[in-house]
Amino acid sequence: MDPTAGPVYYQKLLLWELGLESEEEEEGTSKPLVPHTGRPQDSTENKAGGLPGCWARLVAALLLLAVSISLAVRQLQTSSSSTGSLGSVAPPATGHSHLPGVYHHGAIISPAAACSNLGRELLVAGGNVVDAGVGAALCLSVVHPHATGLGAMFWGLFHNSSSGSSTALTSGPARTLAPGLGLPTTLPALRLLHMHFGRLPWPRLLGGPTMLAQEGFLVDASLARALEAQGTKGLCPLLCHADGTPLGPRTRATNPRLAAMLRRVALTPTPHLTGDALLSLMASDLGLEALSAEPLPTLEPVLQLSVPQGTLLTTPSPSAGPELLALLQAALHSGGPSPDPCPPLLQATGTPVSSILAAIDSSGSVLLLTSSLNSSFGSGHLSPSTGVLLSNLVTRSATSAWACPLIFRGGPDDMEANVVGLVASGAPSVTRAMTSALLRHLAVPQTQAQHQQEPTESPSTCVQGTLLQVTARAEHAHVASVPHGCCPFQGF
Repeated sequence: MDPTAGPVYYQKLLLWELGLESEEEEEGTSKPLVPHTGRPQDSTENKAGGLPGCWARLVAALLLLAVSISLAVRQLQTSSSSTGSLGSVAPPATGHSHLPGVYHHGAIISPAAACSNLGRELLVAGGNVVDAGVGAALCLSVVHPHATGLGAMFWGLFHNSSSGSSTALTSGPARTLAPGLGLPTTLPALRLLHMHFGRLPWPRLLGGPTMLAQEGFLVDASLARALEAQGTKGLCPLLCHADGTPLGPRTRATNPRLAAMLRRVALTPTPHLTGDALLSLMASDLGLEALSAEPLPTLEPVLQLSVPQGTLLTTPSPSAGPELLALLQAALHSGGPSPDPCPPLLQATGTPVSSILAAIDSSGSVLLLTSSLNSSFGSGHLSPSTGVLLSNLVTRSATSAWACPLIFRGGPDDMEANVVGLVASGAPSVTRAMTSALLRHLAVPQTQAQHQQEPTESPSTCVQGTLLQVTARAEHAHVASVPHGCCPFQGF
């Protein structure tokens, strides 16, 4: 190398990042790696030349932080909105998705969207199926006064997957409060069930129903049809316009007296006091002496029937549970004839005379509730002090033919730990409908059942009455109904 030829300039090789060090790169390409002996190095140039690169790195880091925060917020918003959708769950992080009515944790199905939403909120808040079911039942007493209410009679069936135990909620025979008026048992029954098996505080379950009664709820299609068929005699001003005409769909109704009643019973510590809180006001309305809720609803052992596939559970007498098990036993003993593809879910037409709901979690805990005022709007007698419609369930209608919730619990050979709950509304052939529904379920191979999301009846032809089916299978909760889409469901 000729020493007089001057320094050799080399191209500086850099790891280049877009937009981060362009300024440094431009300056670095012309700097000699071998110092020129004929001119001193400018230390001022070196110090000043490093500042743009430092600023570029700082700006880039701030931009990267902002983008990361934005992506995180968007992900949280997407996750939050997907869990609240009706009937389905957005694909989780694993990438798999579910059909409508299938949930990872728990679900509830009822005749009213507002009450299914409230039940889901209670599940998300840490409640169990009893909290969700009782809260939804109290909600239905506000928004569906034609089918249920605080003046109704309740039956229930609860299976606890943790302990393996099952319990029946029984109201006993119907009793007369006054001529033509049935004694209400809703509040002591639901309070008793919650006191033994609920997880959330009792006032928490009453908050949503109280708000609906006080601030108002929208009349849905079911209530509007009942009002149109029944008329408004005895129901004004609760469910009427100022001119006396019945409220139509999507109009707002309020019941401030009922809201005050719910606030009062939220403070009662026992089922006995819960029932007395309502009856003391009703006695004043009816001009009667002090009334008593005795005998109170009770928690009883369930009726059981062992079958080759597992165990059937239902409520004892005076519900229709014994009749249901007798029909099932006869059908299974005879070889299980091919069931009617469309069982008669009540050939009676008209508005509902009972109300049903079901809640389930993925572990197999199930709550089935059914209630009745005996006929649409019950007796039509509105208690002015409480805002409660009284039933016309009296002693002569002692057998609760409308009440026969059913749970099927798979046997030890059931690898999926299959649990199925069925509950139907209507009378007098509800037991036949339940029998057919269960026989068809037992006839379906489990490999096929894993892909089946609806009850086995044909929803296109079974249009009278309502059947709800909930299933715990493969660590998921499944809910469905006949007719399809008749009852909103929610879960998470």
